[in-house]
Amino acid sequence: MTSATTMNTALEPVHRERLMRLAREVSFEAGARLFEEGGRADRFWIVRTGTVALDLHVPGRRSAVIDALGHGELIGWSWHFRPCLWHLGGEATSQVWAWEFDADAVRAQCDEDPEFGRAIAVWVGRVVAQRLHASRVRLLDLYAPYGSGGPA
Repeated sequence: MTSATTMNTALEPVHRERLMRLAREVSFEAGARLFEEGGRADRFWIVRTGTVALDLHVPGRRSAVIDALGHGELIGWSWHFRPCLWHLGGEATSQVWAWEFDADAVRAQCDEDPEFGRAIAVWVGRVVAQRLHASRVRLLDLYAPYGSGGPA
């Protein structure tokens, strides 16, 4: 993940402070599922320590891990886009300490203050764009005849 998508870099201090007023500290043991693909996306997290694997259900097989996220990274963007359903699953691969945010409370703050709402939307959009790009590269490495390194 590039630093441009971490909360500390993506949000101005005033917006970061407003968001952090809504945070609560949580922890997850290694192996704990944070969310399941298709479930209601009613919260999100910012990792303080540890790692969370994002995975995708593959019928007849184990879920495929498509990304691993750590310190400072946003876990979950589905809460920001209706119908607010998780597009992936998430599992702690180590002990995780994180800040947890209630999606309804954050969306209410976004509606109350359009400048804050825009800052959050731009941040989440950057995270989505970066993750789509990273997923594309991984898929090319796995399935393209010559990887993602360009024409042979």
